[in-house]
Amino acid sequence: MNMNVSALEVNQQSISDSIISASDKETLDQAVSTLRTLADTVKAQVLGRDDVIELVLIALVADGHVLLEDFPGSGKTTLAKALGEAISTGDEKSAIDSSIVPFRRIQFTPDLLPSDVTGVPVFDSNSNAFHFRHGPLFAHVVLADEINRTSPKVQSAMLEAMGEKQVTVDNVTYALDSLFFVIATQNPLDLVGTYPLPAPQLDRFLFKITMEHIDREAELDVLNSYRERRDNSNLQSVMRSDVLKARRIIDHQVSISPKIKETLVDISRNLRSDERVLQGNSTRSMVLLLPALQVAAALVGRNYVSAADIERLLPRVLGHRIELAPGVAEVDSILNENMRVPMEALARSTLS
Repeated sequence: MNMNVSALEVNQQSISDSIISASDKETLDQAVSTLRTLADTVKAQVLGRDDVIELVLIALVADGHVLLEDFPGSGKTTLAKALGEAISTGDEKSAIDSSIVPFRRIQFTPDLLPSDVTGVPVFDSNSNAFHFRHGPLFAHVVLADEINRTSPKVQSAMLEAMGEKQVTVDNVTYALDSLFFVIATQNPLDLVGTYPLPAPQLDRFLFKITMEHIDREAELDVLNSYRERRDNSNLQSVMRSDVLKARRIIDHQVSISPKIKETLVDISRNLRSDERVLQGNSTRSMVLLLPALQVAAALVGRNYVSAADIERLLPRVLGHRIELAPGVAEVDSILNENMRVPMEALARSTLS
């Protein structure tokens, strides 16, 4: 859906420039520089996936999680590992839990237990006491591979981790890292022996991204550079504290107009009243979308959220959250129809 949003952007730009000081702009530029360094490091390891990498980074900084629908060998593990290893703890490692590592991969299977992902108390005969052995969820970036192949019990443990950034074992709660980020995958074709993700868990994923095959030139680049990409010792990394700082800066310095929020609410209400939609999106989805819109705006050099950001991100946020009536399959066209009137009203509001 392509709409004329230039008038809206000009109006919002003039408002933002009048309230944001030069020092604030410099700070915002520093935050964006951190994110671009992180993006460049990941892109050097994962070729032909620039759009996916940018969406994943938006989700990371917006404190969300990502669900990838893909096929084996599409680069999901390389992407998640490259992202995790590009974030360094440096001198702050001693100040955070030493059990937290940059990257973990969990291969979900039907026989997996909740304790296999959260951790388990282990008895130490020397101290005559139980000590908690941390599970693979204690990492900056967690790849949850084929998450729909595990039982509802394990999915419930993942739900608490993703929603609350904590795990509960034997009535004791353990905090996860503040940068805890899940990249989950599922194969859309191989559904034998799977457990469909429940709606509450789907709602915890900020984006659902379908990965297609990369183009011919990118695939040739992958084949030609596979030796060079084995050595990542010269790649830049960014500090974990800098990523968290960038999150705070963007949250405070990228403005969101009340009209933007009204537009999101109106689109949601349109979807919920559409007879082709059995279940509309939750209010939580709109709350999760706001910081993602701010990050998307910052990455293109704006200190305000525009209609263009909504057009780009809203389908990624709502596509997996709304349930369509039987026989209805064109979710994109339904989204576009329900977005049209509120988006046109948003554009007109700047002319009054």
